[in-house]
Amino acid sequence: MIFLQHLCFRPLPSPRSSLHLSAGLLAACCLLGAVACQSGEMGKSGSSSSSAGGSGTSHSASATPPASPAAKPLPPLPGALPAPEDVAAPPATASKTPSGLAYVVLQPGTGSDHPAPQDSVKVHYTGWTKDGRMFDSSVTRKQPAEFGVTQVIKGWTEGLQLMTTGEKVRFWIPAELAYGETPRRPGAPAGQLTFDVELLEIMKPPPPPEVPKDVAAPPASAKKTASGLRYRVLTPGKGKVHPKPENTVKVHYSGWTTDGKMFDSSVARGRPIDFRLTQVIKGWTEGLQLMVEGEKTRFWIPAELAYGNNPAPGQPKGMLVFDVELLGIQ
Repeated sequence: MIFLQHLCFRPLPSPRSSLHLSAGLLAACCLLGAVACQSGEMGKSGSSSSSAGGSGTSHSASATPPASPAAKPLPPLPGALPAPEDVAAPPATASKTPSGLAYVVLQPGTGSDHPAPQDSVKVHYTGWTKDGRMFDSSVTRKQPAEFGVTQVIKGWTEGLQLMTTGEKVRFWIPAELAYGETPRRPGAPAGQLTFDVELLEIMKPPPPPEVPKDVAAPPASAKKTASGLRYRVLTPGKGKVHPKPENTVKVHYSGWTTDGKMFDSSVARGRPIDFRLTQVIKGWTEGLQLMVEGEKTRFWIPAELAYGNNPAPGQPKGMLVFDVELLGIQ
């Protein structure tokens, strides 16, 4: 699953330009499939043509091809926690859902509420492959992970909703609810995965912001730039410095189409977002440079400064309306 793919952002030409993830999200990288769980180990196991230097050239007739070395298992992570005795397969006493997710409660919870799909959670967890190799653990990092219930692999999304606060559960997640038998994401663990998960906190999102009364069109009092961007300040800022294109900013925002349909909101998620001004649609790049810290502004962004009138699937079309609060400039 793609993590934090907000609609107000446009793709960049290089992976190095990707959006920043918070520390909590990076801590959950293995669950989200965003990066390799153990850096520097890509290409060390197995033998493929790409691991042979990528030359693709044939040997001369007199050359003797070197013997292929046997594949070596990946070394355990430093400080790896021992695998459960039942890591390879769930015991007969394990509960099983229709999807194939198996689980056993290791420690009853103290709460009564279950996480909903729109909630975020704070958890401690450790994950092993079925051969007992630990590939990720917030416990060894001594830092719980925080993420949205729907922002992780399918087995986690289902399993978390079975839990209550304070509960600790062991999950056996089949490959089809994890990364598959042959993961497409580099570094992602293959096959059935076993996780011990402790649910520390359920974080409810705030109510979604109200649709602006002037969402359909900017009022006559709205200012207009040469590009056609319209805006009006909702809350004056306390700062004096304006961000520049090379700056990274922290903002809260909500976005609507002109028919009043909200398509994205960091406010509804309860999490502000950081990004460079060059990573967003043109209307955002221009508009944010008009703001100062603490300011909240409503922008009416014409289609040519957003995604156009015939955008790619999943992107909003036409003029877009955003309420943006500038929280910080880096």
